[in-house]
Amino acid sequence: MAMTIHVDIVSAEGAIHSGQATMVYATAELGEVGIAPRHTAFISRLKPGDVRVENEHGEQEHFYVSGGMLEVQPHVVTVLADTAIRARDLDEAAALDAKRRAEEALAGHTAQFEYAKAQAELAEAIAQLRAIEKLRKMKG
Repeated sequence: MAMTIHVDIVSAEGAIHSGQATMVYATAELGEVGIAPRHTAFISRLKPGDVRVENEHGEQEHFYVSGGMLEVQPHVVTVLADTAIRARDLDEAAALDAKRRAEEALAGHTAQFEYAKAQAELAEAIAQLRAIEKLRKMKG
């Protein structure tokens, strides 16, 4: 039996996932990290992107997070996300529409605040589309 680590993925809306994993992959502030059981403890900000939880059978479950915090302890990984969605529940059409609107707002910005908000919305839409694409490649 493989060693496991407990994983909790929580957002403002509530718990999204709780269970055992053999590996967890996340997009931390300085790049992608892989977390195995008994990993050294650390805390990091998360960038918008994919969080993958691999079970004992080698199957991966994908989640999209819009940012947040990652806390790693030797036997527990906690993802505190601003927003977390199971990747299979992402809406590609909505993400494409959000990307288009953000690009239009960037092209015609008038105030610095609007520009910064449009940049953040564009980054989130692109991260969702990347998560959808990764999931599509895994299925194909």
